[in-house]
Amino acid sequence: MDLHTMTQSLVTLAEDNMAFFSSQGPGETARRLTSVFAGVREQALGLEPALVRLLGVAHLFDLDSETPANGYRSLVHTARCCLAHLLHKSRYVASNRRSIFFRASHNLAELEAYLVALTQLRALAYYAQHLLATNQPGGLFFEGDERLTAEFLQEYVTLHKGCFYGRCLGFQFTPAIRPFLQTISIGLVSFGEHYKRNETGLSVTASSLFTSGRFAIDPELRGAEFERIIQNLDVHFWKAFWNITEIEVLSSLANMASVTVRISRLLSLPPEAFEMPLTSDPKLTVTISPPLAHTGPGPVLIRLISYELREGQDSEAISNLVKSEGPWSLELRPRHQQAPRSQSLVVHIHGGGFVAQTSKSHEPYLKSWAQELGVPIISIDYSLAPEAPFPRALEECFFAYCWAVKHCALLGSTGERICLAGDSAGGNLCFTVSLRAAAYGVRVPDGIMAAYPATMLQSAASPSRLLSLMDPLLPLSVLSKCVSAYAGAETEDHSGSDEKALGMMGIVRRDTSLLLRDIRLGASSWLNSFLELSGHKSQKKPVPVAEPIRRSVSEAALAQQESPLDTDSLKGLKNLSLKGYSESSDTSKLSEMSQSLEALAPSKPSEVNLFLRPEDALEEAEANEALSTKDRGPGSPATFPEGFHPRRSSQGPIHMPLYSAPIVKNPFMSPLLAPDHMLKTLPPVHIVACALDPMLDDSVMFARRLRALGQPVTLRVVEDLPHGFLSLASLCRETRQAAQLCVERIRLILTPPAAPAHP
Repeated sequence: MDLHTMTQSLVTLAEDNMAFFSSQGPGETARRLTSVFAGVREQALGLEPALVRLLGVAHLFDLDSETPANGYRSLVHTARCCLAHLLHKSRYVASNRRSIFFRASHNLAELEAYLVALTQLRALAYYAQHLLATNQPGGLFFEGDERLTAEFLQEYVTLHKGCFYGRCLGFQFTPAIRPFLQTISIGLVSFGEHYKRNETGLSVTASSLFTSGRFAIDPELRGAEFERIIQNLDVHFWKAFWNITEIEVLSSLANMASVTVRISRLLSLPPEAFEMPLTSDPKLTVTISPPLAHTGPGPVLIRLISYELREGQDSEAISNLVKSEGPWSLELRPRHQQAPRSQSLVVHIHGGGFVAQTSKSHEPYLKSWAQELGVPIISIDYSLAPEAPFPRALEECFFAYCWAVKHCALLGSTGERICLAGDSAGGNLCFTVSLRAAAYGVRVPDGIMAAYPATMLQSAASPSRLLSLMDPLLPLSVLSKCVSAYAGAETEDHSGSDEKALGMMGIVRRDTSLLLRDIRLGASSWLNSFLELSGHKSQKKPVPVAEPIRRSVSEAALAQQESPLDTDSLKGLKNLSLKGYSESSDTSKLSEMSQSLEALAPSKPSEVNLFLRPEDALEEAEANEALSTKDRGPGSPATFPEGFHPRRSSQGPIHMPLYSAPIVKNPFMSPLLAPDHMLKTLPPVHIVACALDPMLDDSVMFARRLRALGQPVTLRVVEDLPHGFLSLASLCRETRQAAQLCVERIRLILTPPAAPAHP
């Protein structure tokens, strides 16, 4: 059913139900039912024009015609889901309102909840129009004045969110996901109560997740408590909650339901430097130093997973690296039954917002990968923020990757094909590890599979991030807290009762992080200036053949000459964009477009051009011109029509970090902001994203940048699933299919390219 037909059907049913219940006398229930249907009619009629306007230009932001996905499309789809639910409920009421079994109170509560959700979605549609009118041509992220960005986000986060966490929880996802989300939401609010009562905030038991039954039977109470938690509790709470799957009872249940593998060992790599050959000249080497940032040299943990016992995996060298995890029940087959080394190796980096989880949390689907792919897998347990902020995780992942490449024979692989794979924060680290490998001149992976990766770690608004208002797994305030912790830029302490829930240990951890943050931020401005200034000049120097090369990552990354294409790309963009203008075209528009392109030109090699494809830039500019000045609202975060007032949060001011630390613009932290010459060093990239994920625009814009540079990249977007579907792979048919898509992409990377046919 198209949008207009759906809206008209809903309006007709709402008017019919209004007429019926207004004739039922002065009862309170009848009055409220009349009022709610009047509200549904008003909001549906007001929402339709905004959605039509967004749909009219949404295609300009797709990667290509075969991949219709971006935040504008996702927002329209979510609004359609809400309209469809209200249409279904209105039909039910119209058909059953005269029955003696009609539960008026139950239906009234659901209609009122979805009416509030529809009202908030209408506000999001107006915010999306504002982004469309004020963003750079073709950009999905707001790249204007940082002050305006902060104003926009502060305005946005004051919207009421509780309605999306009660009766309406997960309405936009496939129905099979909703019971799981309800269980998670009940566990979250119950855990929140336990966390506040616990003096240290560290001890957690499985039973503590479900100690408050009232949240299960009262959706409105659950929604209000959920909103309070996401707005007020700090990153240490989310670290503890996301690690809940690693407590002994739950991890044992997960292992019982997962594939049985012969090898699942936690290895501890000693912090010892080693040499790696350069890809350009294997006679030369570069020193790979152990991780040093913040806490000094320390071991790096990796988990080796293999469906079969392969040659090298039971060697004495590997046994000496094994780290005990408690009772060890691994039974090794006799040596003569060992499988030969695999030609391939998968290096996995887990997600968790840079602050939570380990390889153990992701072990169930990694075991399935090991079975289906028939290759050994290592998963890196990097140190977590806020105790170990950027670049500690990157240093550890890079060190472990290089160690695996050098010692792949011990891992049961010949290393002919190597794939980097990760999800969410792990996807970010896959990109940055590959960039760092190229900067050092060592072997880059043969390909990257990134599931719903985060590529832009700035507090930037985008249409898909507007979905964080209703996402139960990735609320915007939680995203911001995780990024702030990873960047080492946590906000100052607030003395509210929720912060006091940290306890003594939490306060010590927080104050230590704040001290380290002050030191880091003092150096981050210098580092950013060094990165930018170094980009202007070549630092290549002749290297004696007899000596190994020792370079820092910054020196190696910036020693490469800027490609001539980088400076010429804007000229080509301007020429191609202006080409096709007819002689009768409005000269003022032509001049405005030309000036806009020049103004957006990167004045320094380190700056980034996030344009549309050249042939679409002009069309997008005209679409922006078509928006009325009323919709633009340049002086305010958003302009709502007269008489429309979305609901605001009752939780008071939100403590959400909105910072502009230079470190978040570092390309090794936000790969979307990397200059062209760095992105050209990436191997083939395969991205699997979620249409309803607040991080969708990260994937779309990153794929578009790679495509514009001629880099091999694919983007597949799965429908109706939340962020983190890999951890839910066994939940339902839809998640299994999405997880299988990731496996297929990894298999593409591990399949050697066909040899060219000889005449």
